[in-house]
Amino acid sequence: MGFIWSLIVGGIIGAIAGAITNKGSSMGIIANVVAGLVGSALGQALLGSWGPSIAGMAIVPSLIGAIILVLIVAFFARKL
Repeated sequence: MGFIWSLIVGGIIGAIAGAITNKGSSMGIIANVVAGLVGSALGQALLGSWGPSIAGMAIVPSLIGAIILVLIVAFFARKL
């Protein structure tokens, strides 16, 4: 059950990051989940686990990490 919650929260974080950066409209649900999960790991590794937490993910660092990840992926996808 924890894995399912992680996927749901990761998808929501990825969708919010895509909406904030205006780069997520072309991303599908799987890309949102991946961006949320990888961004969460990146954000928590760089910024720590502070703030409110859902499903083992600290929301604020996870969102910042997902925003950074979406911007980096959009930058390199534009170059291709």
